[in-house]
Amino acid sequence: MIAIDTNILVRLLIKDPSEQAQIDQAKALLQEVEQIYIPQIVQVELVWVLESAYNFKKSDVLLALNHINNQPNFHLQSPLLFQLALEKFSQNNVDFSDCLIWAESQQQSCTLATFDRKLGQLVGTKWLKITKGD
Repeated sequence: MIAIDTNILVRLLIKDPSEQAQIDQAKALLQEVEQIYIPQIVQVELVWVLESAYNFKKSDVLLALNHINNQPNFHLQSPLLFQLALEKFSQNNVDFSDCLIWAESQQQSCTLATFDRKLGQLVGTKWLKITKGD
């Protein structure tokens, strides 16, 4: 098994014709090692790259995340947390990274305090609302 960074994961998922040499190398690596470990930070960065560099809509990001979740040769750092975050992300207007933070907090039986209004609407969070004069 080998761990990969975000750039390699993107090359495995996105068929960007301007990056064909990197795509070929990433595919060759996958065939060589067969098992790939994907750290949580890479999962978070993947979403950021898909949204910012490739202008993916949420529905397309969800397809990519479900794809890596369902690949037997991809081993996620915390599969249960990833699954919880993916479900929450698909059901709410909250960033995927925030959904992972929420899932980790839930796993530790902690209430998640946040200034983020969207995140603060999830069960298991405490929204710290700022009022004028604070």
